[in-house]
Amino acid sequence: MREVHVSEIKNAVKEAIIEANCKLPQEVRVAFQESLKREESEVGKEVLRQILLNAEIAEKEGMPYCQDTGVDVIFVFLGQDVHVVGGSLEEAINEGVREATEEGYLRASMVWDPVFERKNTKDNTPAIIHYEVVPGDRIKIAVAPKGAGSENTSRLAMLKPADGWEGVKRFILETVKLAGPNACPPFTVGVGIGGNFEYCAYLAKKALLRPVGKRHENPVIAKVEEELLEEINKIGWGPMGFGGTTTAVDVKVEMYPCHIASLPVAVNIQCHANRHAERVI
Repeated sequence: MREVHVSEIKNAVKEAIIEANCKLPQEVRVAFQESLKREESEVGKEVLRQILLNAEIAEKEGMPYCQDTGVDVIFVFLGQDVHVVGGSLEEAINEGVREATEEGYLRASMVWDPVFERKNTKDNTPAIIHYEVVPGDRIKIAVAPKGAGSENTSRLAMLKPADGWEGVKRFILETVKLAGPNACPPFTVGVGIGGNFEYCAYLAKKALLRPVGKRHENPVIAKVEEELLEEINKIGWGPMGFGGTTTAVDVKVEMYPCHIASLPVAVNIQCHANRHAERVI
């Protein structure tokens, strides 16, 4: 049994959050560069150039890529042969969020009471934390700050099995159409299919961790991702909604078994600020 002190976890979370907010992943930049070559709209091309310039300045100056530094969504892949010592794992994660918000000059966006007072917690805690127990003696922490603009356009549907693939595809495309400029395209679209009400939403969010441009290992799902990307880019929203052929740079689909009477589908829209970073302890 390998011991990991909570201080290591706190520091890993802090570093990853600051990195994710200030340094757009290289594969996302490559996707924008490739889209720039294919984009048919001159306005769309200029918007893509501005997006790439913004990423360059953010990394060089150590400044947030987007002012909405979002909810800190943390995925913890906890090795079953790890023993966390020195305190609470969850408190350590939130302390990492707290320190990252202060030291990285990130916006505090979380409110305690979602309906009435909506009083700001002032340090962006608490984080949204997902845990998975996995084989091994390591902890992998993936952070994915998520802004409200794109998150607010995400949707979930409990379809009927008889709706089949055409029903699923129709719901996904409808969601992207409704998102429009409000979600700051070009998008990466995360899709979760199967499981149940809550699990398909988790799958849609987790799908966005897969690097842009990397297809699913299952060839059937990989083909579905390509089909959806082609259909989404026919919608015409284009970069930042000014029109064009680049409404999305990628689509990520994850599936899971489900009940014989259900067909849950969730779509998690990710804006062009597709921020994520990982640490392994």
